Amino acid sequence: MPERSDGRIRAPLTESGEVLAGALPKKAGGHAQSLQMALGKARGWKQLMPFIGPAFIAAVAYIDPGNYATNIQSGSQYGYLLLWVVVLSNLMAILIQTLSAKIGIATGYNLPEILRDRWPKGVSIFYWIQGEIMVMATDLAEFIGAAVGFNLVFGIPMLPAAILTGLCTIVILAFQIRGVRSLEMAIAAMVFVIVIAFSCEIVFSAPALAPLMAGFVPHFQGTNSILLAAGILGATVMPHAIYMHSGLTCRRVIGRTPEERKKIFHFELADILIAMVIAGAINAIMLAVAASTFYGHIVISDLNVAFKQFGVFIAPSAAILFGVGLLAAGLSSSSVGTLAGDIMMQGFIHKRVPVFLRRVCSMIPPLAVIISGANATNALVMSQVVLSFGIALAIIPLVIFTNNKQIMGNLVNHKITTVLAWLVAGVVIALNVFLLYQTFAGQ
Repeated sequence: MPERSDGRIRAPLTESGEVLAGALPKKAGGHAQSLQMALGKARGWKQLMPFIGPAFIAAVAYIDPGNYATNIQSGSQYGYLLLWVVVLSNLMAILIQTLSAKIGIATGYNLPEILRDRWPKGVSIFYWIQGEIMVMATDLAEFIGAAVGFNLVFGIPMLPAAILTGLCTIVILAFQIRGVRSLEMAIAAMVFVIVIAFSCEIVFSAPALAPLMAGFVPHFQGTNSILLAAGILGATVMPHAIYMHSGLTCRRVIGRTPEERKKIFHFELADILIAMVIAGAINAIMLAVAASTFYGHIVISDLNVAFKQFGVFIAPSAAILFGVGLLAAGLSSSSVGTLAGDIMMQGFIHKRVPVFLRRVCSMIPPLAVIISGANATNALVMSQVVLSFGIALAIIPLVIFTNNKQIMGNLVNHKITTVLAWLVAGVVIALNVFLLYQTFAGQ
């Protein structure tokens, strides 16, 4: 990427055609803040506050309704056995999201923009097309998950619940009109709702400590547990979260010097660790709650069944908490998916459509599934199959670019980081190829 010694950046587009909504703070007045502006007179831990937010938006992708279904099934079928897989998958996600955030900070561009500038135009157009497909597949799972949440908690039929989901996500996205900080606060509030819901669930279910701790020791229990572990690890990396995270950090705070950019990265690393540890804890708690409640009694692979059985095995309030958490996860992740599509289109082809029009258009596939009466669980499975095709396309350029000193400057990957990144990429890609084979071969 060309060095911008004067500190100027290319103006991104927004609703008004001036600045990319969801990428810059409103108080920057259409211009990214300098490090000095962001820090102000803050001292100690307060210096971190201006940098908290992007990772929370990205982390929502890791606690979406798809994770709910996988964690509940894992816990009900194998108890605490696969807790270590949840931890391992979270560590892999932390590495990938760190690289995504870092490339935005180092260059002032998001990953789609860098790909567009460095690779042939045809490749960029292909990436945009597949990116839009990935976003639609992602939103299918998340949108239906939120609609199921409304249906379970309030008894609203699925079609009205889906329409209500669309309206709610539009309201959430409207927060960015007041600046990205407002959107971040709205997303963080929903993450907090999920944390509260499952913190209560873990208290209600009271898991035994010894088997819980044993679940963090790597081991399997037959071939099926290996397949389920492969599913958890294979779904670790969400393509849209990779593209989006770089877009949320690239123009938030601008480092004018290599030293400033490194300092900004260290602040963002703290943001990533906090957000991803919370996301990992939520997933681990989901699995532990399912294990302590259902293991040895019933295997659950359907969210509707999970809701009912929480009411049977624990209490009606536990079922409501599960539904509220699912609803918050669906609404937040569906909103974030729309924002990711906006960033990808702007980056890959330097064009965009109003984010609210994008939201309305992206409602069509899940509404079609609901109106047709198709099985929602099967639709979720097929959406994950589609996502499997986009994993490699997102990870490979990320690792290549972050290992290029001409692009990254003093934030270029260390050798050990590159080795770990390629290892993670290889594992995730191989597992997704394996899962695709399992799906289509009917094994």
